[in-house]
Amino acid sequence: MSAMTDSTSTPTSPYAAQPADAATAPAAADGVQDGPGPAAYDVVAIGRTGVDIYPLQHGVGLEKVRTFEKFLGGSATNVAVASARHGHRTALITRTGQDAFGRYIHEALRGFGVDDAFVSAVAGPPTPVTFCEVFPPDDFPLYFYRYPTAPDLMIEADELPLDAIREAGVYWSTVTGLSQEPSRAAHFRAWEARGRRRHTILDLDYRPMFWDDPAEASRQVGAALEHVTVAVGNREECEVAVGETDPHRAADALLERGVELAIVKQGPKGVLAATRGEWVEVGPFPVEVVNGLGAGDAFGGALCHGLLSGWDLRHVLSFANVAGAIVASKLECSTAMPTSAEVEALLAAGSSAVPAPATAELTSELTSELTTAEESR
Repeated sequence: MSAMTDSTSTPTSPYAAQPADAATAPAAADGVQDGPGPAAYDVVAIGRTGVDIYPLQHGVGLEKVRTFEKFLGGSATNVAVASARHGHRTALITRTGQDAFGRYIHEALRGFGVDDAFVSAVAGPPTPVTFCEVFPPDDFPLYFYRYPTAPDLMIEADELPLDAIREAGVYWSTVTGLSQEPSRAAHFRAWEARGRRRHTILDLDYRPMFWDDPAEASRQVGAALEHVTVAVGNREECEVAVGETDPHRAADALLERGVELAIVKQGPKGVLAATRGEWVEVGPFPVEVVNGLGAGDAFGGALCHGLLSGWDLRHVLSFANVAGAIVASKLECSTAMPTSAEVEALLAAGSSAVPAPATAELTSELTSELTTAEESR
């Protein structure tokens, strides 16, 4: 078994060494203090939600699958769930259809301890569903049913809970939310209200099927980077954001856009984090992969936890890598999100012994050196 490896430069004023309430960005113009107040959420996420319909037969195409299981899904939703699993007061801003799956989303969020006060139904499109195929260790095709639009892209700027967004310890958003109006305008309104406070995170989350033109995606991401303090993405997403696929050049380019912390997922080489005074690289955590689709969202929730806890960057990345590994060893995403105790136990053991579940008719037991900040979520 290979152990997790890391390398660090001499830290200078590490980004993560300050919890959110020690941030130095200016207070919002309306007098909101820069740091979570007594009733503030630790994490507020905005964006994609839906129902994941995952096959219980693996190693075959959907046309051969006989049985499925449903789970709460959507990248921003999974990050909210992951954050709540680490004990944080968390809320999600999204929209559903007026249907049974929309009701299921409310029920599931509450079950995970995520506040659904900012989740509401819209008339028109149904709650999205997403199917996947499972070909371990590294092939998990996704099929999104959210055309021509989805409820979570119908969030209106004038419906936003701006106080909750301003005061949250972490505000998490994704590039998918920029792909259509009125969601795009709502995202920029939220960033405007927050005022680029510490731990304003953008998941670069570029999915080409949601965009008409990659060049338009690049323009929108470029504008969004002016409002956030943390950017997280893989090499392909960094190419859309800043025109670079080399991890070090991509991190430099993100820092040049004004972010304080750039995180670049490098696939089997691990993950890189950079600030203006510190560079950290952490290697992969090897696991027996069942489904890699939720690992990046587990990484995101663990990243929120580490930043809110004020940990040094090396520990943040190591913790997030292991959180993702745990989820990669399971079929599902949201219900697989680990607790802090589960992650810390594996970190302390220094082992890759993440047990795979007894999944119905699992047909592959291949092993992969999976970087849990994987490149397809």
